[in-house]
Amino acid sequence: MKPVRVGICGLGTVGGGTFNVLTRNADEIARRAGRPIVIEQVAFRTPNPECDVTGIKSTQDVFEVAANPDIDVVVELIGGYDVARELVLAAIDNGKHVVTANKALIAVHGNEIFQAAHEKSVIVAFEAAVAGGIPVIKSLREGLGANRIEWLAGIINGTGNFILTHMRDEGRAFEDVLAEAQALGYAEADPTFDVEGIDAAHKLTILASIAYGVPLQFEKAYTEGISRITAEDVEQADNLGYTIKHLGISRRTDDGLELRVHPTLIPKERLLANVHGVKNAISVMGDAVGPTLYYGAGAGAEPTASAVVADVLDVARDITTDHHYRVPYLAFSGIGENADQPPILAMEDISTAYYLRLLAVDRPGVLARVASTLSEEGISIEALIQKEVTEGELVPIILMTHRTRERQMNEAIRKIESMADIAGSVTRIRVESLDEDG
Repeated sequence: MKPVRVGICGLGTVGGGTFNVLTRNADEIARRAGRPIVIEQVAFRTPNPECDVTGIKSTQDVFEVAANPDIDVVVELIGGYDVARELVLAAIDNGKHVVTANKALIAVHGNEIFQAAHEKSVIVAFEAAVAGGIPVIKSLREGLGANRIEWLAGIINGTGNFILTHMRDEGRAFEDVLAEAQALGYAEADPTFDVEGIDAAHKLTILASIAYGVPLQFEKAYTEGISRITAEDVEQADNLGYTIKHLGISRRTDDGLELRVHPTLIPKERLLANVHGVKNAISVMGDAVGPTLYYGAGAGAEPTASAVVADVLDVARDITTDHHYRVPYLAFSGIGENADQPPILAMEDISTAYYLRLLAVDRPGVLARVASTLSEEGISIEALIQKEVTEGELVPIILMTHRTRERQMNEAIRKIESMADIAGSVTRIRVESLDEDG
């Protein structure tokens, strides 16, 4: 049977892994696809010594691959927004199917790309865009198709999880562990996308759209990083029975959908609390199935290549059977046409519990004024720890609150920070129970 011919754009970490998996497992993949899948052409700026491209057409121009009439599937692994968007749209315009691992591209330009693919009757596959080799997109889109998804929460950036794991296990400062992560290659020289939650927000945007059947809306995602988390916060959370994780959270409510990435205290007994190092995990609550967990390597050459090649295999199967991609990209038909779709909530409209840490002058009445301010905003205190004076005349105070609306907490924090007896800003970390019983 005629082979499916693939062009790979980008031969870096993931591109190299994809090249090698397709080459090494060619016979097994052909048996699964019902026809051979062969690499027709590769485009790269710098050769990858791990990849033997002997006998394969090579170029430095990715658009040459998009225009190659002998190629059926373009695999976009160059990353970024602009050139990748142009490449994918050019491939679609030339009648090519597309496979990508580019979460930023899908989160920001996915609606446009899917519409273009629909008009050209080609497929865009993007399993590797979220959580590397973990098949969470296929699980949400197909395996959980019978369910009304109530919420999902995930550790979807390995760099942040590595940092928080070592801060907890070794009592080290954020800056110290970040430097180690950079030395080990887990964090970029500019780690902003990872530690400030942007990377996780790209992935959460995709997961939420598939879970609830709404258009991709990355610009409405709330993002907050982990750079202000201290070793003391990690220790106090542990004392209170919690672990701090950098989570992407999306929840269905009566008012709309939550879409937020931020440091979060979660109970130690939760499965997500026990995901360590650079591993990823996503917990999904369905009304029929209950809680499910998807765990594994969220990055790396061959784990991500596993998802890329699985997408290539799916495309090859669709080409063979002429299905015209029977599963909608974001799981639901007619997205964007339904006026009744729930809105994405503003962050100030979400409700959660809170951990607060503040430094106060050690004099009578300060704690009472803080408690009174919280009470004025309708916020009740669940737990309180007042530590010994350790920083001159300042005493650390740790508060845990019951659930309240973010808007009220913002106002309470503003009032507390304006008090003469409070030094500096209040540290706020949101608390989620992630109740696995419903």
